Amino acid sequence: MTRRLLALLAALVVTSGASADRAPAASAGAANLTVYAAASLTDVFPQIDKRPRFSFAGSNALALQIRNGAPADLYVSASPNFTQDLFKAGLVEKPQTLVYNRLTLIVPKSNPAGITSVFRLRRSGIKLVVAAPAVPVGSYTRQILRNLGLTSVLANTVSQEPDVRSVTTKVALGEADAGFVYATDALAVEDQVTKIVLPAWAQPKVRYEIAVVAASKNKAAARAFSKRALGPVGRGLLSKAGFILP
Repeated sequence: MTRRLLALLAALVVTSGASADRAPAASAGAANLTVYAAASLTDVFPQIDKRPRFSFAGSNALALQIRNGAPADLYVSASPNFTQDLFKAGLVEKPQTLVYNRLTLIVPKSNPAGITSVFRLRRSGIKLVVAAPAVPVGSYTRQILRNLGLTSVLANTVSQEPDVRSVTTKVALGEADAGFVYATDALAVEDQVTKIVLPAWAQPKVRYEIAVVAASKNKAAARAFSKRALGPVGRGLLSKAGFILP
């Protein structure tokens, strides 16, 4: 009886030790993961998993860094153009659609310029802030203005920013009269800005893609994060943040 008890205790110790060894290894994989993601995902991605190292910026800047050999494991772009270009160059694995978004025009709560419609941006003296053309939100901004026949309002641009968060911040702080941002970014500062809805027919197709970086030395963790982002947990958090699910 004593022998049996000792054997059982020994087996429990071995099993417990093996589990303990596996858990830190799995955790270490996520902790060593480097995720390069569009700036508009700054608030929501750490909610999906807070352990990875995140680098949030304009998708164009992140794509360039990956081309130059930056040690990223996973890349998420606010425009499929960048992920598809990297895929063609063999620098990322096959991209998958993550979510969709839409554009909105925001003005400070005080709205000193009295902007109540996107067409009011044609007035001279308006201080408009937009993202640079190479940034996805900047490209989408110019596309929606073309669709609306309003490209002339770009003459009122006082600043071209490197990412959508910079545009959002400037308008929220009252440093500009208006700015074009993603609906999700507007939601994050809704107590500081007023949203002016843009016509649905003029909206560009804003699609995000996620892809594992081909040169990653942590592909298992990268694929695990991607799976979580695309799965029920990620979809729930992204939807709550205002993103549109596929």
